[in-house]
Amino acid sequence: MLSQKLHQAFNEQINHEMASAYLYLSMAAYAHSMNLPGFAHWLELQNKEEQGHAMKLYKFVNERGARVELLPIPQPKSDFKSPAHLFEEVLKHERKITGLINRLYETALDEKDYPSQVLLHWFIEEQVEEEAAANEILETIRMAGEKGHALIMMDRQLARRGMN
Repeated sequence: MLSQKLHQAFNEQINHEMASAYLYLSMAAYAHSMNLPGFAHWLELQNKEEQGHAMKLYKFVNERGARVELLPIPQPKSDFKSPAHLFEEVLKHERKITGLINRLYETALDEKDYPSQVLLHWFIEEQVEEEAAANEILETIRMAGEKGHALIMMDRQLARRGMN
């Protein structure tokens, strides 16, 4: 059984993961509007991944005998200045989620809840990958520039995500 403190924290994290999914869908819509279907594809897959994270937490809370309480999801940001700004926001968001996961893990430590710690190890490792991927894309955009052939090639590369 989850402690009340962890129960509330997991419900909040489910909300953050669903808000992340909604944000990535908004970012994908922006990429589509900029005629960058590869960027949009990458962000749409990110949306699905975040939904999967929320469901992993949802299932865990249920398995621990607690009730999931869904909280309101705020409207996501929808305007971005450029592809670089878009991925600056992706990286900033992933760093925020890393901080939230770390705090949730600290709560699990304080509550001496070992099953939660085991689950959260997976999320901690996932966040390392999330930040690295966002940073790599951002740095590539910065090196390539935001106009011309390099951006088109990068768009095509991002379109291949999930095809390997």
